Amino acid sequence: MRNISSLAVFAALVVLAAYTGAQFLPGDWYAALNKPTWTPSNWVFPVVWPILYVIIAVAGWLAWRAAGWSPAIIVWGVGLFFNGLWSYLMFGRHEISIALADIALLWLAIVAFIAAAWHVERRASYLYLPYLAWVSFAAALNFAIWRMN
Repeated sequence: MRNISSLAVFAALVVLAAYTGAQFLPGDWYAALNKPTWTPSNWVFPVVWPILYVIIAVAGWLAWRAAGWSPAIIVWGVGLFFNGLWSYLMFGRHEISIALADIALLWLAIVAFIAAAWHVERRASYLYLPYLAWVSFAAALNFAIWRMN
């Protein structure tokens, strides 16, 4: 029961971050921006993010079960903060450059989690690889949009 309860806590934290980000949708402002030709269709994002959010919750939970309060869990929480903040900065504030700085910090937090979790729960590190790939792509897209606008 303890494991299920702790998984529920990690899931709730991820849902909170996702909910926070979902309050700020792209809208007309984003649609009017110049974007690179390799920008994904709008339907891709609501398909990819729920999968990634499950991965984020499970990876954090696995690291927690293996080591409790540890550097891995601290950077997991920091990364979750930057994850939820990005949509506010990009779509809520229309601050492309600050969103770019945020996603750079998110990317660093993801890499730090992978490195920190590697020593306590390698499955958590492996689970974060698709997240790292997606955020790398999203950072490149954010950078391209910043340059084009």
